[in-house]
Amino acid sequence: MKHLKSLNKYFWKYRWLFLLGVVFIILSNYFRILAPQFTKYVLNTVEINLQKGHATPEAKMITHYDPLVKDFIRYFNTKDTPFKTKILYSGIILLLLALISGFFMFLMRQTIIVMSRHIEFEQKNEIFRHYQLLDTNFYKTHNTGDLMSRISEDVSRVRMYTGPAIMYLINLAATIGFSVTYMLNENKELTLYVLAPLPLLAFTIYYVNTVINRKADKIQSLLSDLTTNAQESYSGIRVIKSFVQEKAMLGFFEENSEQYRNNSISLAKTEAIYFPSMGLMIGLSTLLTIMIGGFYVIEGSISIGVIGEFILYVLLLTFPVSAIGWTASMIQRAATSQRRINEFLHTEPSVKNEPEAREMTLKGNIEFKNVDFIYPHTGIHAIKNFSLNIKRGEKIAIIGKTGAGKSTLAQLMLRMYDPQKGTLFYDGINIKDIELRTLRSQISYVPQDVFLFSDTVEQNIGFALDKPGKGEVILAAKNAVVEKEIETFPKGYQTLIGERGVTLSGGQKQRISIARALIKDHEIVIFDDCLSAVDAKTENEIISNLYSYLETKTAVIITHRIFSLFNFDKIILLKDGAIAEQGTHQSLLEWNGLYAEMYRHQQDQERNLAQ
Repeated sequence: MKHLKSLNKYFWKYRWLFLLGVVFIILSNYFRILAPQFTKYVLNTVEINLQKGHATPEAKMITHYDPLVKDFIRYFNTKDTPFKTKILYSGIILLLLALISGFFMFLMRQTIIVMSRHIEFEQKNEIFRHYQLLDTNFYKTHNTGDLMSRISEDVSRVRMYTGPAIMYLINLAATIGFSVTYMLNENKELTLYVLAPLPLLAFTIYYVNTVINRKADKIQSLLSDLTTNAQESYSGIRVIKSFVQEKAMLGFFEENSEQYRNNSISLAKTEAIYFPSMGLMIGLSTLLTIMIGGFYVIEGSISIGVIGEFILYVLLLTFPVSAIGWTASMIQRAATSQRRINEFLHTEPSVKNEPEAREMTLKGNIEFKNVDFIYPHTGIHAIKNFSLNIKRGEKIAIIGKTGAGKSTLAQLMLRMYDPQKGTLFYDGINIKDIELRTLRSQISYVPQDVFLFSDTVEQNIGFALDKPGKGEVILAAKNAVVEKEIETFPKGYQTLIGERGVTLSGGQKQRISIARALIKDHEIVIFDDCLSAVDAKTENEIISNLYSYLETKTAVIITHRIFSLFNFDKIILLKDGAIAEQGTHQSLLEWNGLYAEMYRHQQDQERNLAQ
């Protein structure tokens, strides 16, 4: 339950809705609780009418009514109202009480339940904001399915606590409070007999809730695994079909689903104990009311109307009391879900703004100074004692084989990670002293792993701008040599490209990703192996366009290929995270080392393909 304390800030924010809801719950129960007293009056009136020999017993019976009911009864007695008229008026009053109680019940749902929807909205936004604050390392160590489960399933279960559970708890307290008070005023001994089963009920609830809490926690964990399995299957459906692994993946999903089903059924069986228990206790209370109340009627200490009143009180308590188990289950599940949410919200990103971080305009000077970096989740030593000075406007190529550390350098320049040793400077300022949003918003970046959103081509290219103009989008597409292909699409730039650009070829996705970076028009541009899926002709066109586009910009082009047509100011050859060779294209060929060997091998491959 301590985990639910984190929701108090939301209750405070929506305190007026909450307080109004409490008032409406009390009013609804107050008008509903008057019905048994009018019923008692009707039964007593019938009894009096049938037993004419009794001397004005109505005057005695008025003493145990609510003041409002007493006023009505006195009014009937003062006017000497006929018997049939009393019954008719009482029926009309009962109908009015039901309507008034129902009206306030409607208002209580419009406040408490609406409040829970507001809290759900706030909590989802809070989680989503925190998702965006967390660093790359967090996402490499957490499954997408688990993250989706927290923002959907867990938040929904918490909403069941902030809405229905809270509402039913207050409703239960109000119903029991009014009912027990009036019952005690009427007959203390009979009340104690009627309420005797409740301690046994409380023990049952306590025991079953302990079991439910344990099982709900396990089910939530299994649901997270099941969601992850489904999400990965959907994302990788083409791979599954290509390797004809549908049956194997179905078997894996069925195994996880079977575990989830068995545990859910086990939980359902445990929860099923509640409802028979409630029925038994309520039935026992009704039986005690009729039996013991009958003895009191025979003795003459109470009227028949009191038995009817007590039976109605028991019936009024039936739903609130039977909802104790359901409400307790909701609270336990919400506590489990909130614990999972709190664990996530308390996760601090390892990369965040330092207290002295400030906004600044990047000019394009970049310096690596003795940088060492080890991936925390794998322990791979990706960058070793790396130093490099890139001056404003220079064009730098970083070349190396797979696993050499090329993409890691791009991640460090965007400050997706912080190096364990050494420092990275922009314009002589430590990267940690630059506000993260300012830094990343001034760098145009094309990632190695191309990701496109399930949106139009135009929206994907203009993603980095708040309101991209059509001319800007077309120019970016032209520079990325994808304009002509976009024009052949059914709806041109308004064509929907599907999740992760599923309707496009690999080369088209890469070029749209390049166009998305070029539209930003910033002083620093980083291309991370972004031409691997295009043919040689298109590659040359893109390089030609990039050469004019990058004329005044600082550009870092990461690649496993050698672009001999691009006049780089400096070429860095990485091997095992360290600089193996550096220089211009011509000087490296003259050095006749690893770079020259890579170039000759590439030339041989191109000649073979040409033949």
